[in-house]
Order: sequence, then C-alpha cells, then structure tokens
Amino acid sequence: MEALDVARWQFGIVTVYHFIFVPLTIGLAPLVAIMQTIWTFTGKENWYRLTKFFGKLLLINFAIGVVTGIVQEFQFGMNWSEYSRFVGDVFGAPLAIEGLAAFFVESTFLGLWIFGWDRLPKKIHLACIWAVAIATNASAFFILAANSWMQHPVGAIFNEETGRAEMVDFGAVLTNNTLVAAYSHTVATSLLVAGTFVAGVAGWLLVRAARNSQKDLARSVYRPAALLGLATIVIAGAGVVVSGDYQGKLMYEQQPMKMSSAEALCEGENGADFSLLTIGDLSNSCEGVQHILTIPGVTSYLGTGDFDGYLPGVEDLQEQYAEQYGEDVDYRPNLALTYWSFRLMIGFAAGSAALALVGLWLLRRGRITDSKWFGRLCLVAIPMPFIAASFGWIFTETGRQPWVVAPNPTGVDLVWMLTADGLSTTVPVGEVLASLITFTVLYTVLAVVWFTLMRRYAATGVAPATGDTAAAPDAPDSDGSDDPDGTGSAEDPESQPLSFAY
Repeated sequence: MEALDVARWQFGIVTVYHFIFVPLTIGLAPLVAIMQTIWTFTGKENWYRLTKFFGKLLLINFAIGVVTGIVQEFQFGMNWSEYSRFVGDVFGAPLAIEGLAAFFVESTFLGLWIFGWDRLPKKIHLACIWAVAIATNASAFFILAANSWMQHPVGAIFNEETGRAEMVDFGAVLTNNTLVAAYSHTVATSLLVAGTFVAGVAGWLLVRAARNSQKDLARSVYRPAALLGLATIVIAGAGVVVSGDYQGKLMYEQQPMKMSSAEALCEGENGADFSLLTIGDLSNSCEGVQHILTIPGVTSYLGTGDFDGYLPGVEDLQEQYAEQYGEDVDYRPNLALTYWSFRLMIGFAAGSAALALVGLWLLRRGRITDSKWFGRLCLVAIPMPFIAASFGWIFTETGRQPWVVAPNPTGVDLVWMLTADGLSTTVPVGEVLASLITFTVLYTVLAVVWFTLMRRYAATGVAPATGDTAAAPDAPDSDGSDDPDGTGSAEDPESQPLSFAY
C-alpha cells in the first residue's frame, strides 16, 4: 500500500461525505427564503409554518456540512503539500475569498435569522435569509472557481525560477468557461436535490395527514409545499439537462480523455453510439470491451452537437498524451469507475423526474391523495438526487486522473501537474492511513447524527396552528414579536436544533 493510494482514498471519502450536505444547503436556502417571502407579503400562516419547519432542516444540514467541510482545506497542507506549493498563488485566492467573504456573510446572517424571529422587523428578518441564500451560492461559486481552474487552468503562468504557477489574471480565473459550466450545473443540481427533498418530505406528510383524517392540514399546508418542490424539480431538471449538455461538449474540448472514458470509447469513430450497458474487462487496456443496448450517435452529439461527429478514442488519446507529456505515465482514468459513475449519475436523477410526474398528476386542480404508494415513492425519491450528485462529483474528479491540474489544451505551458507529483513527500503511509481511518469513523458517526436528526424533525411535521394565528396570522403577538404561534422563539431550544453552534 502506497501513500498516494491512501491519500487519494482519504480525500475521496472526505469529499463525498461532505458533498452529501452541500447541494441541499445550496438549494434549500433559497426555497426557505421563498417560503418566508410568501408569508411576509401575504400573511398566510401556512407559509410561516413551512418556513419554520424546513428552516429547522436547513439548520441541521448546514451545521453538519460545516463540520465535514473544515477538514477539506487542511488536507491540502497535510497530504498534498507539493500540490499546495505549486498552485497556492492561484488556488488559494478564490478559497480565501470564499472563507473571508461569502462564508462569513452566510454564517453571520444565518445567526441573525436563527435568533431574529422575535427581535427583528419582519422584512429585515426576511432579508437575512435571502442574504444566506445568496452567500451560500456565492460560496459555491468561489469553491468551483478553484476546482474549475484545476480542470482547465487559465489566467496563470509557470515561473521557471520558483517552479510554481503564478496568477496573472484573476478575472480570467473568475470567468473561466469551465467555471460557468460547472457552476450552472451545480446550482441546477442543488435545486433539484432541494426540490426533491421538499416535495418528498411534504408529499409523505400530506399522505400521512390525509390518512389520519387531517385533510385540511394536507390541503392547506403540505400540498403548497409539495407543489413548490415539484415545480422546482421541473425547472431545475431542465437546467440540469441544458447545463449538462454544455458541460459535456466543453469537456470534449478540454478533457477528451474523461469523456471518451465515460463511454469506454476505446477507438476514435464518427457517429459514436451511447451505450446503456457495456460488458467486458473495462480495464484500462480496453481489451474485450463490448457495447450493448446502444443509442446510435448520441455520444457524438453529446460531444460535438453532431450525431455523426468524430470523437477520439481512449487509446488514441493515450498515444497523443504520451508523446506530449512523457511515455512513462498511463493517462487513462479508471474506465469502469468513470463509465458507471456517469451512468449512475443520470440514472438516479431520473427518480426526481418520476416524483415530479406522479406528484403533479395526483395533486392537480386542488386534489390531495392518501395513497400509500405515493408516500413510499416520496421516501424512495428523496435520496436519489443526493446519490446522483455524488456520482457526478466522483465522475468529474476521477475522470481527470492522472492529473491533479489538467493541462489546458489551448496553451498555458507547463501549468499542469500529475496527481502523484502533488503528494506530500515527508508524510509516511502509516500516518495517512491513521488519519484515513479516523476521519472515516468520525464522518460515519456524523452521518448517523445527521440522518437521525433530519428524520426526527421531518417526521414531526409542521408546528400546530393556534386560534390566534389562524384568525390573524399577520399580526404580532402581544409581546410585539413576529412569531405568530410561539413555536420559534429563540428561548425554545427545541424549536431551533443546533442553534448552539452560534
């Protein structure tokens, strides 16, 4: 066992664990802001109750996401110090802005939102959650700016005296076309995750309420939330398809090896088919690979916009890279992992589409449903976009191998780095293995805590209404607060899980 393999496993495990929580926070924050906006300007108490309910779930997810994300940046200095030395002048800038600006705004205004229910004017309090939503998406932008530079380095030169990449154009880094594609796809995916989460939770609670003779609750509270989630799925799903198509075509320009590996396209050809299933070894030698259940020309269209377009094969690109960058390296990623992660990404995302189709039909024209099978579909659909997003991230990162900084095919001479060259040279394999085991155990515990808390508060449902709020949902309590039912007071720790983080 080599330090490189263990360090890669550690970074991969920590990243995938962390990425479970990221898309839900990015997508759910604006949805909660929309719910509170509707309540603020209409005075409808059902939207207040939904805001508080999904706000609790947002807080749980945010807190666990922060804890799991802290380790990410430390790994660059611990296990990947050579990488940090090489790219620090470029890679560190967007990460610093994310931490000092976007995350600072996000966490500050989230704290104000948590404790401001009975202390801030209603519209000022609303502005706080919108600040959180905007800052959350800004954080994603700057993090993806750093990652996109690794995928397609721009705005930098190689300093031969220091042996480091140096930034010369920060604007180019922030307008990188790879960043534009990745950010739009990530935000759309996050909204798909959040929309499925809201629709799934609300749909399940709707069925439960309808079966328990609480049809007014199902119709007035859970149905509007489910429809908001279902509408988000439709809009975000279209965004995922459009941005994914753009990203695929861009990848064939910038990282053709990744996209050819995603199809296990061993030899270049015109009109390359898209295979739904491939059998054979799928080792990097491409021997014995057979495509079955294919869709004619689709892979060529994904890469070139032409069903008869030419795409290079994995073996062709291996020869090309060997000539350009040296013959002693295998430039092919793990074909099996790249091939199947790409398909599982697409396949699991279909669960959200199924929920949207069924849910919009069953809830049309003011209807509600007490169908058990719809409730079960809601529960099954909730994790599917999470899994799809994780496989998409796995595909993006493993498909880039063996590069940690992929070469820019249009130039930027010498601003590239093999993963093996980015490893810390003084950290023994035993220490990396010990940290790998420690983080894996710790993150498993955190994942259990997250699931337990999310399940507990989701199953509880919205807080009950009171006679006062039903009569005048827009009026403040007698103490002058904007908390109509008293369920969200900052003094009630049960109403704000994990608020101790602030």
